[in-house]
Amino acid sequence: MPVYLAPGVYVEEVPPLARPIAGVGTSTAAFIGVMDGILAANFDKPQFITSFSDFEAKLGPSPAPPATDPPDKVQAAIKKHLYKVANRMLSLAVFGFFNNGGTACYLVPVTAAKFADLSDPLKALEPIDEVAIVAAPGATDNTRKNQLLQHSATLEDRAAVLDGVQNPADFTVSSINGVDITTSVKENTYGALYFPWLKVRNPLFKAGSADLDEKDEIVIQPPSGHVAGVWARTDATRGVHKAPANESIFGVVEVDKRLTKAQQGNLNPKGINVIRPFGGSTLIFGARTLGGDLNGEFRYISTRRFMNFLKESIDEGTQFVVFEPNTPALWQRVILSASGFLFNQWRDGALFGETPKQAFFVKCDADTNPPSVRDAGQLITEIGVAIVKPAEFVIFRIQQTSGA
Repeated sequence: MPVYLAPGVYVEEVPPLARPIAGVGTSTAAFIGVMDGILAANFDKPQFITSFSDFEAKLGPSPAPPATDPPDKVQAAIKKHLYKVANRMLSLAVFGFFNNGGTACYLVPVTAAKFADLSDPLKALEPIDEVAIVAAPGATDNTRKNQLLQHSATLEDRAAVLDGVQNPADFTVSSINGVDITTSVKENTYGALYFPWLKVRNPLFKAGSADLDEKDEIVIQPPSGHVAGVWARTDATRGVHKAPANESIFGVVEVDKRLTKAQQGNLNPKGINVIRPFGGSTLIFGARTLGGDLNGEFRYISTRRFMNFLKESIDEGTQFVVFEPNTPALWQRVILSASGFLFNQWRDGALFGETPKQAFFVKCDADTNPPSVRDAGQLITEIGVAIVKPAEFVIFRIQQTSGA
């Protein structure tokens, strides 16, 4: 307690009534894929990667090229290792992620045999809280796709980028997804599926070479790595509430299959996000969760990911409340913290409404916390948010007039 001696006005700093909530990151990805010829200690363990050069250093060949070799020879050996046929799919996915705006990811390198079942590598990713996007480039069978979806739905803080079948029998949902989607399943709202695969340049190509690693100038790559990079880029430039669609994919020569607007119309309602060329650019032209219309209010991947972001941010930003005296004063601190955070989201355009009152509400009072709740050691807060939805169908109505 300060001691006041001389008469006058004293201005003091006091602790804030509430602690501000900072939004969590949403763009850190995790990739599971085959990587042969690396240091044995790196297999099956998440590796944190912040750039493609970091990827080269951590998952380069084992044994490493002699340090006495010229730098260009060392780099050539690393490049040959990364882009040989066995490793190409994961390497090109990681390159596509960083090339499209990704800034950080975790990699779980596995052997070809272990890639058939993702349960162990996904378990290794569970404790890593900052992961918000998961993918296993090239895993198109329903067993592994379901593992990615269940992993995301169980943790409720991430979403899966899924690849459609590379060469479906026809352009139907059952062929591209591997099975038709006829029922609403919670897990499906935690992932988005993209089709077709992408044609990209082979970094090892040498004209006339008979080497399998070098003979093809253009190789076909699953889209999940590139798409994850677009998700990260959109998060950074617009926010996680912006649907990652009508966005260019960089580093693509062409799509492997071209679909018409009519063909996409048969796929979009079930949540097959089609990648299409427009005016010289390759664009993601879908923003649905797997299942699409069946998922109701979670039909859009931006809605699912923004809700993940809200839950995780509020969870981490209100830990100061735990074990505090459960009184009206604490309720007001909770309201101030949550309302301040949601106000910032509304101001950034993530919530719908002309005023904050229309966009969200936070209720924490005697109604939500009667004696029975307080006696159980609980504090209950109800929050409602009006999340913006993408303008997926833009309609102009044109009529001819007499000119009067």
